[in-house]
Amino acid sequence: MAAGQGTRQARRQGEGAPGRLGAAGAGGAAALPHDLEAALARFGHAGFRPGQREAIQILLARGRLLLVAPTGGGKSLTYQLPAALLGGTSFVVSPLIALMHDQVRALGERGVPATFIASTLPASEVRARMARIGERRYRLVYVAPERLVFPGFRALVQAVAPPVVAVDEAHCISEWGHDFRPEYARIGELLAVSPGARVLACTATATPIVRDEILARLGLPPDTPQLVRGFARPNLRLRVREVAGAAAARRHTDALLAEALGAPGRARGAAIVYAPTRRRTEAEAARLAACGWRAAAYHAGMDGAARAEAQERFCSGELEVMVATNAFGMGIDRADVRAVVHLAPPASLEAYYQEVGRAGRDGAPAWGLLVLSPRDIAVRRALIERPAAGAAGPAPEVVEHRWNLFRELLRWAEGGSCRHVAILRYFGDEAEEVGGCGHCDVCEQLARGGGPAPDREQAALLVRKALSGVARVHRRFGLRAAVKLLCGQADERLRWSGLERSPTFGVLRERSERWVSRLLLRCVTAGWVDFTALERPRLALTPEGLEVMKGQRPARVLLPAERTGPSAAGGAAPAGGGRRAPQGAGAREPAPLTGQAAVLFEALRAERMRLARAQQVPPYVVASDRTLRELAALRPRTMAELGRIHGIGRARAARFGRALLAVLARHARS
Repeated sequence: MAAGQGTRQARRQGEGAPGRLGAAGAGGAAALPHDLEAALARFGHAGFRPGQREAIQILLARGRLLLVAPTGGGKSLTYQLPAALLGGTSFVVSPLIALMHDQVRALGERGVPATFIASTLPASEVRARMARIGERRYRLVYVAPERLVFPGFRALVQAVAPPVVAVDEAHCISEWGHDFRPEYARIGELLAVSPGARVLACTATATPIVRDEILARLGLPPDTPQLVRGFARPNLRLRVREVAGAAAARRHTDALLAEALGAPGRARGAAIVYAPTRRRTEAEAARLAACGWRAAAYHAGMDGAARAEAQERFCSGELEVMVATNAFGMGIDRADVRAVVHLAPPASLEAYYQEVGRAGRDGAPAWGLLVLSPRDIAVRRALIERPAAGAAGPAPEVVEHRWNLFRELLRWAEGGSCRHVAILRYFGDEAEEVGGCGHCDVCEQLARGGGPAPDREQAALLVRKALSGVARVHRRFGLRAAVKLLCGQADERLRWSGLERSPTFGVLRERSERWVSRLLLRCVTAGWVDFTALERPRLALTPEGLEVMKGQRPARVLLPAERTGPSAAGGAAPAGGGRRAPQGAGAREPAPLTGQAAVLFEALRAERMRLARAQQVPPYVVASDRTLRELAALRPRTMAELGRIHGIGRARAARFGRALLAVLARHARS
């Protein structure tokens, strides 16, 4: 909400007191006051937060809006105020039952009759509330998405004819996104029976491609206004650390907790530590508790009562550290979270930014630490390809999409430019901040300066040597064997396979194993190296990687920095390097799109949505955001040139290439 949530005392089972509405509440539209501030005062606020007035005016004037704004930025007011102005009974679809409780109570205290429908209510109470909904006794009704499967509920919505339907956490509708909720796929049915409703879809994290998918799945037209704001969180001090094992991860975690919170019992706020597995969650919680922190574990394997108790202890301030899987966090409203630690990389940059964004909501300095090890890459690939219980494995295009999402996170983790600027570009919010935050690990490294960059040809040669090692172990061995081969280290697998006698053995022996390992991981994020779909993932050279190895494609990748001293052994240096990273074989971060390139990117997005709808596929099947950016920047004119763009293989070129080239040709003539 735009201001305080109000007291936590419920009026009646978390329901705002219902009341008889006037004529405007019978489904008709009330006269809209010209002074939105007067309506705002009813909600107890002195003024709008940045972007709120604009969002409300767009929704009232255009009847539809996709709003992307940070958690805690006041998105809820953008549908609450129009619902109060328009009269009738409006609906909000939300997966957060705890948030429903809080907002319904707060609305009731401000004289706005509201209620919610969720599985936590007894059947008799659900029936009673639905009866009052039919009598139009509420301004706002919050509904959990699983309720949408009931035909009776949709019939009730159709009869009420809501003036506003809001979809909170709208990114959950993206089937291949980081937080897909199957029930969200039914929201389109709700909108179909509410043709006169103004529709607001809002979320805190959505890239351009996810925004396009939200519109497509909700059935909203491509020209739906999109208001994107507030991605910049300059108070977050973002860091990435590469480690060789669990001991180094523990050292970095302890150091950050000491920096952010001081010591146990100092009452300087709280921290969230995200662990990749339930077992590691419990082990890390026990370890931190033994160190004196008031810590607890939270994961989906715990029973509901235990999870609820842990969450309540955290939200009330009793706990200092919550160690959790990604099951924890959505809807958590604790402003004094000073640090978020990831002990392993999450599935995507969207997931990471949503989770790390739970720190520093009060605007005070806060820290985000991502711990990364080479083993995490192969583990994530195995998870992506693992079939669901009792089901076949995911389709190849799904695997490709999820793997590309993860590679974008790895690409960001490598550094090369300010971490905040890179995130803003990823989410298409380039106009907000382009000067650098000044206090992420990369900005601090760049401020310290560094040595000269290596010769471009020399850097390309190093990349081709590394790829030749991958070619030797192609689909036979994993990352570790490739590193041993390139560094000329003894290994039983290399001996019995005859690779010790190959010309590639030791071609990078002047480099450390750590450096070679990091270079290979960067080749993974570049799309030149992949992992096979086996129980023990093995390295594979992709067709693009083969072209780079042969010199037929440029080797555009940022080389790792060489390091000496304690950081090289202990894994203490950031992923971006311990000094200014050399630019090596090419620029790491893409330049922001401006002028005609930005206009062309939006035209390509519109064509992507048209193609996706025409062929009934998700937008990512047509092209990723990164592909569209490269198209807008490089503007290929032929199918051959198109094939050299990131993400455009033979299949995509054959299926969508001519349509994309047609857009480029039209803009070339304009």
